[in-house]
Amino acid sequence: MHPFHNPHPLFNDYVRYETRRQFFKRGASLMGTAALAMLAPNLVCAADKKSAAKDAARALRAIGPHFPPKAKQVIYLHMVGGPSQMDLFDYKPTMAEFFDKDLPDSVRMGQRITTMTSGQKRLPIAPSKYSFAQYGKNGMWVSELLPWTAKMVDELCFVRSMHTDAINHEPAITFMQTGNQINGRPCFGSWVSYGLGSLNENLPTFVVLNAKSTNTEQLQAIGTRLWSAGYLPGEHAGVQFRTAGDPILFINNPPGVDGKVRRRALDGLRQLNEISYRTVGDPETHTRIQQYELAFRMQASVPELAAVVNEPESTYQLYGDEAKKPGTFANTAVLARRLVERGVRFVQIYHNNWDTHANIGGRLPDQCRDIDRASYGLIQDLKQRGMLDSTLVIWGGEFGRTIYSQGQLTKTNYGRDHHPRCFTMWMAGGGIKPGLVYGETDEFSYNIVKDPVSVHDFHATALSLLGFDHERFSFRHQGLDQRLSGVEPANVVSDLLA
Repeated sequence: MHPFHNPHPLFNDYVRYETRRQFFKRGASLMGTAALAMLAPNLVCAADKKSAAKDAARALRAIGPHFPPKAKQVIYLHMVGGPSQMDLFDYKPTMAEFFDKDLPDSVRMGQRITTMTSGQKRLPIAPSKYSFAQYGKNGMWVSELLPWTAKMVDELCFVRSMHTDAINHEPAITFMQTGNQINGRPCFGSWVSYGLGSLNENLPTFVVLNAKSTNTEQLQAIGTRLWSAGYLPGEHAGVQFRTAGDPILFINNPPGVDGKVRRRALDGLRQLNEISYRTVGDPETHTRIQQYELAFRMQASVPELAAVVNEPESTYQLYGDEAKKPGTFANTAVLARRLVERGVRFVQIYHNNWDTHANIGGRLPDQCRDIDRASYGLIQDLKQRGMLDSTLVIWGGEFGRTIYSQGQLTKTNYGRDHHPRCFTMWMAGGGIKPGLVYGETDEFSYNIVKDPVSVHDFHATALSLLGFDHERFSFRHQGLDQRLSGVEPANVVSDLLA
């Protein structure tokens, strides 16, 4: 018999039809339910009604922070592919003496490397071809490729001792975004949406932007798996805005359909969905109702939001003229500021093509030009508007690059393989200690020698800035209290906090 034709009288006032998935989910505690049913039949109906009501209520409101947050919003700038830390931030001048010498076994210590270089007869050292200088009160070393970032080092917190368990892109990006290398878990933005809720009912709580790279030599796949709500209620998934044309497909009414007609259609659809919810009891039905309503409200709010061309000339003096071009990183950075200005909790920007297995001399300058001035402009813009203190800005990739060359090595060009043992990220605003340089690596930028920070530590620290104890911030799924920071040991890095 089809499951929708097989009634199961769980409720007193109406009959609920359940799917196979719902049956097995309910069956997880079947023995206990059966025992209670024999003792007090009415308790089963009352308990199930209460559970359904809680499901619906949970989909409509956030749980709230555990303590007062320092950051209320997040802008996360993810450099997809893994930026080369020793060419940008992790200055290793002694490597000039090791040019084309083999990586010592005492440094590698048998650690695994990818199949892209494991077949090489040698692992020759490739010193950075770029010059460095010290900036700021703490004397942070910054590459010549990032002159605008160098100007604001006293406003940034650099973590040079990040490390990860993943060595390839798919699991590494997923790990950085969700706290797990396996797809299907909620991402960071979804957790923030679930925990803090919306500041503007006319815009999504969590927005995703994919910036176009100037150079497209080696792009990585970026898909909705990275901004999925996973097992959280579906309303907490990221909403992707397009960077050219209409920000959201079909946001405008089709020809011949005005707002009144659309409103009547949605009212009718809502009534049908409410009937479906009373019949089937699936809490995701309420999520669908809310998404339809949000889409209707966005018809008025999104066009104004996306009108970056209306920004004053002073904006482009900060971000550069590239900000006038739809789809560029600079343009998405301006849009990110406009989003948080209007109450969006979490803005995720992906910038591709940092996977420099070859031609660092040709590609890395393009990548840095894309993001350098725009990142500077974003921080200064938020600061001028009094928004930086309450907005956590994060910059980084999923892992680092190797000190040894992949493929041909010359003085002026080389490639670098994936390196999970150490990499650099920076953060700003939102309760982060400005002007801090945290963590150290060995002279080969291969192993961490001081203050390691894991991906789980990073998540725990970011959540603490948002007002959450990462060990208590959980969601019940498959009988477990699931967390962004996972089940392995994770610590808030208190030294990073202002």
